[in-house]
Parts: sequence; structure tokens; C-alpha cells
Amino acid sequence: MSRILDQRILLLVISFSASVQSTKVLSEWKKCGDPECEKAMSRVQAITDYLGPDCRYLNFKTGEEITVYSKLSRENENLWTGSKGKDFGYFPRDAVKVEEVLIGEEVEVLTKETDFLCLHEDKYTFE
Repeated sequence: MSRILDQRILLLVISFSASVQSTKVLSEWKKCGDPECEKAMSRVQAITDYLGPDCRYLNFKTGEEITVYSKLSRENENLWTGSKGKDFGYFPRDAVKVEEVLIGEEVEVLTKETDFLCLHEDKYTFE
């Protein structure tokens, strides 16, 4: 009986660790095309295949087009956020080349906790 309880506790700890990792704040600041981060900043093309480490990241193949909506700044300037079709997520800026800039000036704003949640099947779960 004790062994089963130990296994359940271990599974709970692993599950909690994975949950904490997937909501980790990647940066306190981001740059956007407007204060609400709703305007597209640029259109880029993938120059390499990319498979992200978790569900917060955008996966793509060489040649695919991505619309950029924000760029993390200060602590983690290498990650941008964008969309490809219905998929949205983070990706490294060095995996793409800029095809077209769509805004004149970037605005730096604080990130929110919700910027770093995994989003699945258009369902959002907030506690």
C-alpha cells in the first residue's frame, strides 16, 4: 500500500513540475506594434525547420510564412511570437528572415502571465 502511495505522490510531483515549466515567464517585457499587441508587426519566412520544446512554441518548416505580433525584450530578445494559420506561439528570431515590416515604431509593454500559458484547441483554462 505504501508503495502505491509513493508512486502516486511521485506522479503528482512530476505533473506539477511539468505544469510549472509550461507557465514559466520567459521575459518581463515585450515589444509590440501597439499597446494591446494586436497589430501585426511583420511578415517573416522560416529559413529552417523548427520544433519547439513545449506547447507554447510555434512549430514550422522551411519556407512557411509567419505573422509576427510581439518580440520578447530585455531578458530574452531571441524569442518572437507569431501565427501560422490557426497556430500561435514563440519561435527563435534566428529561424526566420523578415520579408515585410508592417509597423513604423515598436512599443515596449509588460508581459502578462497569460502570455506564457499553453493554449489548446481554442480552449483557455484560467483558475
